[in-house]
Amino acid sequence: MDDQNYFVHETAVVDNNCIIHKGVKIWHFSHIMTGCELGENCNLGQNVVISPDVKLGKNVKVQNNVSIYTGVICEDDVFLGPSMVFTNVTNPRSAVNRRGQYAKTIVKKGATIGANATIVCGHDIGEYAFIGAGAVVTKSILPYALVVGNPSKQIGWMSEFGHRLEFDTNGIALCPESKEKYKLENNTVAKIIE
Repeated sequence: MDDQNYFVHETAVVDNNCIIHKGVKIWHFSHIMTGCELGENCNLGQNVVISPDVKLGKNVKVQNNVSIYTGVICEDDVFLGPSMVFTNVTNPRSAVNRRGQYAKTIVKKGATIGANATIVCGHDIGEYAFIGAGAVVTKSILPYALVVGNPSKQIGWMSEFGHRLEFDTNGIALCPESKEKYKLENNTVAKIIE
């Protein structure tokens, strides 16, 4: 670890044997546990816990009061909203030790998980998916899907810039901000590369 390349607030705790890449910012009262890896330019808000062996890609934004438990992997450009929750055991009991039985959850590139959402373990979140605030995710989420509610249900599709996509009769949508085009076919969305 090279303190010249990243910032750790004086109230944060960083355990030994962490890999922290340049440009990372770790703010007040956070705890980074042994064996985790934080990619370049990650920003961890106040009161964030990163458990052992968690991997965060580049430019992951973790807002206040988020715990990322062993078994979770976040790819590049993921946004984790304030107080959202991951689980890592499907049937926890205080009196039963289930270490080593952690379910894996992968949050794919560019996905957003809104404030106070809950991700039940073992369900992957697709690229650029958008999980609305307070949603409870109990199944895997498709790339570009917009999901809300408890239990969460898909209500639409989102662009890579975070705008709801409105598809025409040919299955084509235009992001109003980036002007990129998307194609919807067989319940799958893909960006059109021109």
